Amino acid sequence: MTHPVGSSRGFTLIELLVVLTIIALLLTVAAPRYFASVQTAKETALRENLRVTRDALQRYYSDRARYPDTLEDLQTAKYLLRVPVDPLTERADSWELVAPPPGVEGKLADIRSGAKG
Repeated sequence: MTHPVGSSRGFTLIELLVVLTIIALLLTVAAPRYFASVQTAKETALRENLRVTRDALQRYYSDRARYPDTLEDLQTAKYLLRVPVDPLTERADSWELVAPPPGVEGKLADIRSGAKG
């Protein structure tokens, strides 16, 4: 099929604006859901890391009648494969370390996330 001289093949400015508007509307619906699911996944990973690390702390205490001094002690003693990463801060060295009650040996009885809030 031949096209008359003067007509061009392509999209008009209006067609492009309509398509861009539709894409923008879809993104405004999808983006908040995506970021909410990412945050939920990080919180779930944090709960699991805390559960595993707290279990390792209790096993260490049960076996040795004292708490470890650092998280690395748990790794060295093979209670943890590696020091877990805090998924909220994305660092392994940002954990807040909680000391045991007075009269109990060791320096680390619990951990908390180092993230604000």
